[in-house]
Amino acid sequence: MVNMLKRFAFAAPFAALLLPPPVPAQEVAEPAPGSDFETTSVVLETTMGEIVVALEMERAPITAGNFLRYVEEDRFDGTVFYRAMPLDWGEQPNGLIQGGTQWDPDRVLPGIAHEPTSDTGLTHTRGALSMAMGEPGTANGDFSIMLGEQTGLDADPDAQDPARRAGYAVFGYVTDGMDVVEAIHAAPVDPDAGEGWMKGQMLADPVEIVEARVDDSPSE
Repeated sequence: MVNMLKRFAFAAPFAALLLPPPVPAQEVAEPAPGSDFETTSVVLETTMGEIVVALEMERAPITAGNFLRYVEEDRFDGTVFYRAMPLDWGEQPNGLIQGGTQWDPDRVLPGIAHEPTSDTGLTHTRGALSMAMGEPGTANGDFSIMLGEQTGLDADPDAQDPARRAGYAVFGYVTDGMDVVEAIHAAPVDPDAGEGWMKGQMLADPVEIVEARVDDSPSE
């Protein structure tokens, strides 16, 4: 039980940051992956289908580079998407799915420097990939994919709350396979699994990432 608590403790700040914003979110133009900035395409082959993502190598080089290292060193192969968090506001389905190394000592790498969205210009819109962390500098091998717009997770440099000031680091966007993301999100959960506010968000049958690989197929 102690190990389980440790695995999921890093995600706790999502609880506060995912509340609906009290005022309309600031207008942010959704970045177009691959349009004018360097990206690297990665395929996450899961037991429910493939998810293709564009890593923002130019705008979020530290975070995207960290994720790419996990891919190239096969550290995601055999890991799972283990969590599906629903949100009952906004366009449905809304919420996120979370997966990764779960603090496996044989897979996890040291934490990385935090790249706030206020610096990168990226934002938590539908399909955004975002690093899970407890506090800035602790993100390593666990990540989330947004199902809907959740700009409350973006950095807010003017906020008094340190967690809101830092926000979470977006480092890529899904370019194909959002239907797979939605299918994982809709999969059955174990009502008794999870601790505290995350109880009932753990997938009854976690979805395996069979292989994560750089997509070498020619672009259209």
